[in-house]
Amino acid sequence: MLFNNYVFGPVYSRRLGLSLGLNIFPKNKKYCSYNCIYCECGWTNDIINYNEFPNPEDIINELEQKLKNINENDIDVITFAGNGEPTLHPQFDKIVDAVIFLRNKYIPSKKIALLSNSSTINKPDIIKAIKKLEMPIMKLDVGDETLYKIINQPLIKINNTGFKEIVEGLKKLGNNCIIQTIFLRGKINDEYFDNTEQTNLLKWINILEQINPKQVMIYPIDRKTPLKEIEKIDCKTLNEIGYMLKEKGIPVMVVC
Repeated sequence: MLFNNYVFGPVYSRRLGLSLGLNIFPKNKKYCSYNCIYCECGWTNDIINYNEFPNPEDIINELEQKLKNINENDIDVITFAGNGEPTLHPQFDKIVDAVIFLRNKYIPSKKIALLSNSSTINKPDIIKAIKKLEMPIMKLDVGDETLYKIINQPLIKINNTGFKEIVEGLKKLGNNCIIQTIFLRGKINDEYFDNTEQTNLLKWINILEQINPKQVMIYPIDRKTPLKEIEKIDCKTLNEIGYMLKEKGIPVMVVC
């Protein structure tokens, strides 16, 4: 599921409502620092050609044309999403500033969201840009490095940030961020994984308490995944996990 436009939608999002998507990647090509086994964009190539990333002016011009012709009531949020990890764009911070400017000009009542895998959170310019957004939604799928490598499969050639560094970066964002977690179980290379298992949940919740996010969004897989042997987690289990967070005083949105 790849996008061939820089601006797409509005599309209905389970978590965000009517979202005007912003794809700051090459059209119909995925660039990411992870190779998540559940990614709707498919498997990731571990080579990035930064010369292929679109010029910020082309992205911003397309966004402005869209905003000129849209009713403010037709969308709920502008969302950095698209074909991979948005913060990999070498001019991500400049694009963020330009998007904020256009939002303020055309639809000032709407928020700007970011869907990020958190892998670049150790970079000062990225953290600075992320803090300017009202809804930075940052990935944290697991509670330890072992499961992180199984489910998220970080690509060292693209980004060598370790799990502990990611956690430390998320702590710096703290209440400025929303944590997103997808729950799933299955088998890869004959190895069984399950991030709903109690040991992982307790580690994950402990990390969340340290981060102190403004909200946690938990949800199951909803689309076709590149790894076939994945089981969708039922609503009962997700609600039980949500209850565990509420018991700790952590605001949670459960999306089934």
